[in-house]
Amino acid sequence: MVLLLSDSDVERVVDLETLAPVVEDALIKQAAGAVERPDRPHYPIGRGLGSSDPLGTAVVMPAYVHGDEYFATKLVSLHEDNEDRGLPTLHAQIVLSNARTGLPMSFMDGTRITNARTGCLGLLAARELASDPVTLAVIGAGAQARWQTRGIAAVRDIDEVRVFSPSDSRYACADDLAAAGIPASAVDSAAEAVEGANVVVTATTSTEPVFPADALAPGALVVAVGAFNAEMQELEAGVFEKAARVFADVPDEVATIGDLTATELTAADLLPMAAFLDGSAGRESDDEILVVESVGSAVFDAAASSHVYGAAREEEEVGTELSL
Repeated sequence: MVLLLSDSDVERVVDLETLAPVVEDALIKQAAGAVERPDRPHYPIGRGLGSSDPLGTAVVMPAYVHGDEYFATKLVSLHEDNEDRGLPTLHAQIVLSNARTGLPMSFMDGTRITNARTGCLGLLAARELASDPVTLAVIGAGAQARWQTRGIAAVRDIDEVRVFSPSDSRYACADDLAAAGIPASAVDSAAEAVEGANVVVTATTSTEPVFPADALAPGALVVAVGAFNAEMQELEAGVFEKAARVFADVPDEVATIGDLTATELTAADLLPMAAFLDGSAGRESDDEILVVESVGSAVFDAAASSHVYGAAREEEEVGTELSL
């Protein structure tokens, strides 16, 4: 029997505080090489459906963490025009299988898992590299802007959150965060959001820098989670010129995205996020600017979906049993 977990089922068993240690362990094991993480293909989809251009991007993300009972494959699609349709930009499904036998164990909605595990990266970065109180600038107003903010609020005292997006979606995002008890408001420019902020989050699908590097305050932590290929860029080269250290969830892949190709930095110049978790590198002074870049890793999905499956099995009436 296969356990089908809908988004509402996943919502019942996942939260940032319990998922963060799972993602932290996955980051450390990934840096130690104790995982299997094949290359993830990206390919355009939708060409020929009334357009000569692709309508979106599909991604296949398989992974296994050594010693875990399960392995996972995530199927992802990203459609930037979905915001105009009133639909999520990202959709994801995860297939979880038994590592001993290969038997399928669960098919689950992966969108919330993807958002939550990515939110955990901002949580961990802020926990280790920021200090209270936090003035938070959020560039972007989608689901990940909300998850990053909630993750940081779980480990830091938030003094103020300033949300900027070129669209009016910034007002809805700020209202949602305020309704959750987080002091958030929409602002009229990226510079207004970033100036004086000690934590800056970028969560966009932009192909060009989303805030001026000169707006960064001394001591700022920049967490960039939007760009995942060479065509996407959220940060100016000047941000990296100001940075004392740059951390990455997957250094080899981060080195290929637009943020980094706009600089002279290579994978060898990037520190794994595990370095600030195990204490081998981190913040050395209050006025250092630090950058954390994330492209996401299927390892996080494998660890998170295994956690979700175990939690669902422990709860009554979560999920639906199906026979294939």
